[in-house]
Amino acid sequence: MSTLNRLINREAITSVAFITLGFVSLMLFFDIVDELQWIGKRGNNYQLRHALQFALLQVPNHIYELLPITVLIGTVFVMARLAESSEFTILRTSGLGPFRALRQLLGLGLMFSVIALAIGDYAAPAADRHAQMIKAKYQGLMTTGLTGAWLRERQDERNFTVNITNMAADSQMIGVRMFESDAKGNILVMTTAVSARFTDEDAWELKDVQVTRLSDLQSTPMRLEQLKNTNKLPDSLGADAGVKRSSYATLPWPTGISSEMVAAALLKPERMRTVDLYQYMSHLKANGQESQRFEIEFWRKLFYPLSCLVMVVLALPFAYLHFRSGGITGYVFLGVLIGISFYLLNNMFGFIGNISQWEPWIAASIPSLFYLLLSLSGFAWLVLRR
Repeated sequence: MSTLNRLINREAITSVAFITLGFVSLMLFFDIVDELQWIGKRGNNYQLRHALQFALLQVPNHIYELLPITVLIGTVFVMARLAESSEFTILRTSGLGPFRALRQLLGLGLMFSVIALAIGDYAAPAADRHAQMIKAKYQGLMTTGLTGAWLRERQDERNFTVNITNMAADSQMIGVRMFESDAKGNILVMTTAVSARFTDEDAWELKDVQVTRLSDLQSTPMRLEQLKNTNKLPDSLGADAGVKRSSYATLPWPTGISSEMVAAALLKPERMRTVDLYQYMSHLKANGQESQRFEIEFWRKLFYPLSCLVMVVLALPFAYLHFRSGGITGYVFLGVLIGISFYLLNNMFGFIGNISQWEPWIAASIPSLFYLLLSLSGFAWLVLRR
């Protein structure tokens, strides 16, 4: 059986690696073409070598996203080829029963799951962060939307709402606004800073700071909603409203908002590490902010590597099919369609679950559970009954 294990593992790993290389090469070509439009645009320093670096740094993320599909296509090809050449029939007569074959493929799928977890939790987030820093340095600043990123933190009886417009390549925050409010939502202090940086003492160091304190809230109550789309206080607030303004070159602000949380607000959550995603999700929930999207993405990060196990189980019934001459091509194409449908369904249920406010783990697990049921049904009908 050790010879059999080496045979199937060698064939499957070679096939999956070759198919993954083909898909990633195609995605790399598209990324390079897409980045060409930004070279030298508006006088920036973004050159061809920077575009190539950015495209290459997207490769780990492409491998992570495509691995379940390539595992399915690769194992389908191997199983179908073994069946077409009657090698699998010989293996069956030599004592390879259905459950032993299933156990063999599950071990292979577990190996691919570990690879997917390592890439998705370590290689892809680090590479994507470095890629974004390249764009921030040579093309401009990172930003999200028209108003930047919004974060919230509760400290004792006060609430702090923080707006960050951009982030520079050295992780320095540009255009920082903070609104301190009481339990009723009335603005007490508005702080603006040209820039801010993270320190080692769980604090931010604000630079070129303007602090505006509203000491007379009875005559001029203000809500946060009034300030979210403006960079200054309304003209109606003057000295008679009890406004006191102060300026500082630097000002420390103790906070639990880390650089990972700011990056999460500025970057895509699917590019984050699972631990960072969990911490950011917990931070949002603790401060009364909407966290549904990030909870779904957190559970998707947990379930996605396990989909490699589902894919190898789905490929096993192809070894028990009877092929005519040249019939293997159609079955491999069917494997491609199944893999693409899994990818689309996995993304679609993320949006549906977020809109419909489903339980995050349910929205994230439905695609994997559906294809697991499909693979086990195919195994039971084609392998056990036939």
